[in-house]
Amino acid sequence: MKCDICKEEVEETFLHKIKGSYVKVDGKQKVVCSNCQKKHKNEIKGKL
Repeated sequence: MKCDICKEEVEETFLHKIKGSYVKVDGKQKVVCSNCQKKHKNEIKGKL
């Protein structure tokens, strides 16, 4: 999977869970990596 903000590959754990989170915008789930979460704490929905 790729991050919808920075377009880089999102790492996965050994159980195939992403190291990041899903953000729901306009009824669709978007993937956000942990680095973008740290950089854009309050503006994530605005970036998507």
